[in-house]
Amino acid sequence: MSATTDQPTPAGEHDPLGRNYRKLWTASFISNLGDGVDAAALPLLAAALTRDPTLFAGVAVAGRLPWLVFALQAGAIADRVDRRRLMAGANVVRFALMAVLGVAVLGDWASIWLLYVVAFSLGIAETLFDNAAQAIMPSVVTRPQLERANGRLYAGEMVANQFLGPPLGGFLFAVAAAVPILLDAGTFLVAAGLIAWMTGSYAARRPTPTAAAGGPGVVADPDPTAAARDDAQPAIGELPRRRMRAEIAEGLGWLWGHRLLRTLAVLLGFMNGLSMMFFATFALFATDPDILGLGEIGFGFLLTAGAAGSVLASLVAGRIVERVGRGPTLWTTLIGSVVIPVATGASSDAFVVGALSAGFGFVAVVWNVVTVSLRQTIIPDELLGRVNSVYRFIGWGSMPIGAFLGGLIASSFGLRAPWYVAGGVMALALLPATRVITSRTIEEARAAAQD
Repeated sequence: MSATTDQPTPAGEHDPLGRNYRKLWTASFISNLGDGVDAAALPLLAAALTRDPTLFAGVAVAGRLPWLVFALQAGAIADRVDRRRLMAGANVVRFALMAVLGVAVLGDWASIWLLYVVAFSLGIAETLFDNAAQAIMPSVVTRPQLERANGRLYAGEMVANQFLGPPLGGFLFAVAAAVPILLDAGTFLVAAGLIAWMTGSYAARRPTPTAAAGGPGVVADPDPTAAARDDAQPAIGELPRRRMRAEIAEGLGWLWGHRLLRTLAVLLGFMNGLSMMFFATFALFATDPDILGLGEIGFGFLLTAGAAGSVLASLVAGRIVERVGRGPTLWTTLIGSVVIPVATGASSDAFVVGALSAGFGFVAVVWNVVTVSLRQTIIPDELLGRVNSVYRFIGWGSMPIGAFLGGLIASSFGLRAPWYVAGGVMALALLPATRVITSRTIEEARAAAQD
């Protein structure tokens, strides 16, 4: 995903990102393989339990609702505790939830309502894990390595989540519905062990009162690459613990005062909400005999189509940024988020939809590499969990709303309608951002963060 120049680190010339990064990458790959299996298995399970588009979309609503109701608290927690331990604990919880669901399917007492409960609980754990995961990266590698590290992480995630997992999930579901779910439970447990195996402390590095006010005095390791060493112990200032509401408000105020990141967060909210508008009923769209008419295994393979574009994006995103700049790169992804949904909704050919899914996977991963690395560069470490949580509250909190609306639109106007609505609304959302997202504003923000 990223092709930035390697920077030597204490980890060694042949292992520039370090052992802790390898453990984090492997944990991500394994858990995402399980998620990819369930990306096919859970919609197929929901479709077996109900064919009502509104009830079916309710699973997606339940899974994304925690980003609307719990994301801010999760960010504050990520800035209070050791982020590695938080990630490991969240994965243990996800293991238990998937094990319960697998046993329920095996015992033939699963219901759509149990699926709602499990999806919501998984979402709570996901908000804790994802906020901590994005905040931990600057303590695993050095800042010049962020795009490369994030790129490799996304490459593994996409291969496992979209390329290998979905067809495996469709195949295993056809064999026995409980098998892919229990497999996912096992991947969460293994990933938790790998994360717990990482060495060092990963609590937020807090500034001294002087540094918090903008002056000198940040409590930091004098070696700027120390955070990337396997035995790094980030220094933590002894600041009094404040109420969570005040900490959340600080993160909200910081993001809202940063025009560029605020704009990116709002656009992400539109993209994710509108994407969920059509993805919430995608399994019905793909298996409807009057649209694509795919079976279980065919649906699993369709989900892998986006992986080809995603993996390609993970390998070339850095080169694209270097050649054309971050501004034009982001605008390419934004235009793609308008054109691709409309074209998909108009198609009845599985191969065309697969090619469009590959394009969507490409633009989504390029957007993620650029914006995630940008946030990790710009946001101060002591605020990283909270500001990221506000960013994702805006960017991901729209997803349950989009899924709910998508179900209603599909029920009222047909399974193609959500795709058309999503493309049209996204086109309107881009208009106010034309003067904010440019290479100049992005580089100015990056330069200001280094001062």
